[in-house]
Formats: sequence, structure tokens, C-alpha cells
Amino acid sequence: MQEKVIEFKNVSKRFPGVLANSHITMDIRQGEIFAIVGENGAGKSTLMKTMYGLHAPTEGEVYIRGEKVEKFAPSYAIQKGIGMVHQHFMLVPSFTIAENIVLGNERRKKRIFIDKQEAKKVVNDLCDTYGLMVDPTLKIEDVSVGIQQRVEILKTLYRGADILILDEPTAVLTPQETEDLFKVVRKLVDELGKTVIIITHKLNEVMALSDRVGVMRQGQLIGVTETSKTDEKQLAEMMVGREVLFDKLDKKETHGEVLIEAKGLVARDKRGFHALKGIDFAIKAGEILGVAGIEGNGQTELIEVLSGMRDYEEGTITINGQSVKGMSPAQIRKLGVAHIPEDRLVTGLSKESSIEDNLLMGLQHKEPYATKGIHLNRKITGRYANDLIKGFDVRTAGKDVKVGSLSGGNMQKVVIAREFSFDTPILLISQPTRGVDIGAIEFIHEQIIKKRNEGCAIILVSAELDEIFRLSDRMITLYEGQITGEFMSGEITKQDIGFYMTGNRSEGGEA
Repeated sequence: MQEKVIEFKNVSKRFPGVLANSHITMDIRQGEIFAIVGENGAGKSTLMKTMYGLHAPTEGEVYIRGEKVEKFAPSYAIQKGIGMVHQHFMLVPSFTIAENIVLGNERRKKRIFIDKQEAKKVVNDLCDTYGLMVDPTLKIEDVSVGIQQRVEILKTLYRGADILILDEPTAVLTPQETEDLFKVVRKLVDELGKTVIIITHKLNEVMALSDRVGVMRQGQLIGVTETSKTDEKQLAEMMVGREVLFDKLDKKETHGEVLIEAKGLVARDKRGFHALKGIDFAIKAGEILGVAGIEGNGQTELIEVLSGMRDYEEGTITINGQSVKGMSPAQIRKLGVAHIPEDRLVTGLSKESSIEDNLLMGLQHKEPYATKGIHLNRKITGRYANDLIKGFDVRTAGKDVKVGSLSGGNMQKVVIAREFSFDTPILLISQPTRGVDIGAIEFIHEQIIKKRNEGCAIILVSAELDEIFRLSDRMITLYEGQITGEFMSGEITKQDIGFYMTGNRSEGGEA
């Protein structure tokens, strides 16, 4: 039997009003990939943060290689060979990759200046050792999310980690980046003897990668099993506590008039390069247009242009027959547009504000929520917030909790609850289930289809091909800012659509 490198014995963790972990007894073994799955708020991240020293348990004991942990602090965990890559990266955007990796452990010239050449050499050596290739000279603000994750992993390895905790590691990755990450994880374990713990909700990835899996629900450990002795259906039922059905979407034939249309759309990205190069499409009432593409091929800019967050150079956009050129996001919203952005932390939420205030955004000057558009009626806004919290199953101690203290999935539920409650005829939806658990994905998909059946025109951008195929009536593929294919639902397979996502076009059939 493999050596137990981590042991939890009767570990519980309480926060005000919340029992996050309840009497957890579990072990993690040397040289394995151990997956921890569960819905948002199940206690997965709390348990791993306890192991990493960010929390001290309220009761119970934690052992690292047989030694009882007396001091709960990240510095102690790092000293013991434990590293954690958080779901929301902790990098300095204006620093280079090399500077971020060595930060806090950097070598200096004359004890003052960072030895940049030495830092570059360190990073290149790490890349060669672990197969995680990055350019040490690039700034974090100029690289993709996938590269940023590589930097976080390299930073952890640079600090000597033998046990790596990856918190929702594929939540922001494309399918290709996910595949690359899995190869790296397997190399770390099989060739270099590391132990990797993955906190996730994606059961297909659990089945493909892990050796054992622990399932948590409402703070409790439901069970631990060898991955080869279970399946996705069984794990889903253990996570949610009921059967999860993903195939019953009741789509109705409701296509009506065109509500949103783009012609010859040209726009630049934040670096000044063309991100959209002559985009044409139209979406009818009661239709979902899915946009598939490898991240960084214009999807972000397309949604930003449609929502008014980014200007466009050429072409036209009409919403409900009206041109939106020069309109602000607020003006476009008044035309009947709701927007779920891809980055909930940057553009979807105010982290320091309460759940109630985040749910109220856009309604704060309207009756009956505000008297004469000035004074909030907290009795009404509180009832409104509680109804949405209950209706969208936001796991929280109450409406007054800061939204930034929620798990990533529960933050996403707050954004979706707010935008879906506006009852608009047009929905711009980007990465709706990123970082969201399996039970909530089922619920969100049902709500999207409900909006479609009510006659909403919906554009859906997602890095999850399963999501695009499941929800869309029609799909387009984007590559380097151009449409490379257009398909009705059922016309193409997931395997074949990858051909168009990498820049190839059908013979004589460009979209």
C-alpha cells in the first residue's frame, strides 16, 4: 500500500453560521492523483485550504507524512512540500512570468536589484524539467489564462512542492489547454513522483485523470472510491443526493423575428490588433446561437462589442431594429439586453458589496426598490434578494454576506440570478457554467432553455463544447476573428467541429 502523505482525522471547520466541514476522516497517498468533487459550498476548498494552512480546523487533526500539524500557516505547508494553485490566480499583471515565479524567493544583484537573467534561467530550467513551456520575458497581462495557470504551477514547483493542490484547474481552460494540463499532471505523478490533488466538479475529467476520488456534500465526506470502480452517474448522484438528468431539455419551436444582427463587424482587442474581421450573423427570437472557438479568437471582443463595453470600427449592429453605434452599456441594456460576462470578478460583480446589493444592480433607482429613485426600500429589496437566493440556490449564510466571500460557483449563481430576473428579450451569455457544479449546471441549462422558449434571442459563448452542443439551435465557429463555419444543431459532431475551430473551412461553404 502506498504511503499516506496526508491524513485528516475527524476534521471539522466552522465559520459564523456555517459548518463548512463536518468530521472528515480521509487520507491521500504518495504518487496518486486524488480528485475531490462536490457541489459549490460542499466544503472541498475549505478542506484543502486547511491542509494548506489557510485555515485551522475547529476540531480534529491533520497529519503530513505521519507528523501532526501544530501550526496552520501556508509558510509551514510550503516548508513541508505542499503547494496550492488557487482557482483565482495570484499573479502580478505588470510583472514578467520570470518575476512572478521567483517573487519572494528571488536572487538579487548587490542585494537590491532582481537578477533578471538568473530568473530567466531558473524558469527555463523549470520548463525543461516539467514540460510546462512558457516565455519568461512576457508580462502576465499579455498572456492567456492557460499560460497564467502554467505560471502558477511553475511557481509552486519552484518552491519545492511534492504535493500539489489544484483548485478547479480547468475552469478557465479550453479543451486543448485542459488536455495539455492533464499530460503535465500525469508526468508529474508518473515520472517525477509527485502527488496531485484536484478539486473539481467536472466528472468526465475525474474519470479520465484520477486514481481515487472523494465525494463531498454539504460539508460531509460521502465516500472515497477508486475511480476505476465507479462512473459519472454514480458520482453525480453522490454529489447532489439525487439522480441528475442532463438529457431532458424541452425545446419548443418559437423562432420569430430577428432581434439582434451584425453585419461586417470589425473591432480591435486591447492591444490594438484586429480581433473581429467582418463578422455577420443574425439571431431570431426563440433561438440560441452558440459560438465555439479556442479561447482568444474573438469571442470576448464579440460579446464586449455587442454589450457596448468595446467600440467597433466598421460594420453595423442592430438590436430590435435600432443601431447601437456609440451607445453605452447602460443605453444598450435599455433596449432589452441582459449580459452574463465571462469574468464574474472583473465585470460581473462588486466583491466588497453584499449579495443583496449585487442582485439589485440595475434596479437601484427603480420603483418599488427605490422611493423616488433615491432611497432604497430595504424591506422590498431584502425580500427580492432572498427570493433570488432561494430560487437560484445560492449557498450563503444570508443576503448581507459580501459576495466576494462566496465560492466561485455561488458568485456565478448571483450574476445569473440578477441577469435572468430582468426579463429582457435578448441575452448575451458568456461562459455561464464556468466553475459551477453539476447540479447547478443542470439548473442553469434549464433556465437558459426556458428563456429561449419564452422568445429570447440568445448568443451563447462557451469553452465547453458539450454546453454548446446541448443548448444551441445553431452554431458558428470563430478562428482569428472570422467565422469559419455555421451549422444547425445535429449537422456536425464535436470531433468534426474542432476542424473549423482551428481555422479550416468547409469546401465552398464558408459561413
